Amino acid sequence: MTPAAPAGQTARRPTYRHGDLRRALLDAGIALVREGGPPALVLREATRRAGVVPNAAYRHFAGHAALLDAVRGAALGLMARAMEAEIDHATRHLSAPVARARAAFKAVGTGYVRFALAEPGLFRTAFVAQPFDVANGSRDDFRGDSGRDPFEILCGTLDDMVTAGALGAAQRPGAEFLAWSAVHGLAMLALDGPLRALPAAHIEAMAQRAVAMVEQGLAG
Repeated sequence: MTPAAPAGQTARRPTYRHGDLRRALLDAGIALVREGGPPALVLREATRRAGVVPNAAYRHFAGHAALLDAVRGAALGLMARAMEAEIDHATRHLSAPVARARAAFKAVGTGYVRFALAEPGLFRTAFVAQPFDVANGSRDDFRGDSGRDPFEILCGTLDDMVTAGALGAAQRPGAEFLAWSAVHGLAMLALDGPLRALPAAHIEAMAQRAVAMVEQGLAG
């Protein structure tokens, strides 16, 4: 038990003992956006959860925008790992190159939508403030265990489809943007649009159909 402060003195706040304040603040920020999306990320609340005074955050983050950007990076990294897990599950027992390539591509699309439904706060945060810009290269925190960010994972599956003969080389340019647009649009309709009241199982079925339609369209 913390002893009471002597009369006339203000009780001291317990000192921070985590050892990695930046990580503790980032974890607190991730928890906040998981609960309420980007609007829930309040710097003062993050420091409270980390067990430090508000000014302590400025040793690692210049302000709210810097913490939000770090949380956004973590969200993209978690998305990449979720997509990698979907690919691993979908291709684990496949050996034929064409079957593996097609299954991996479909897993990226369905994994993207599943992540949006399972982690709506993180998904919204991943595309808030400074958008994910594929032209500026990848930050380390955007990457999954494979060392690739979500966009690079998608591009990799399309490249593998060309190599395996499942997609013609002439159809490859720009295919990543067509595929991304389809699954991102469906995810947003399911989270914030007219599909938000549908059961997750219905959205899952739509995601599988949407990915199949994209694959057929790319090959056409």
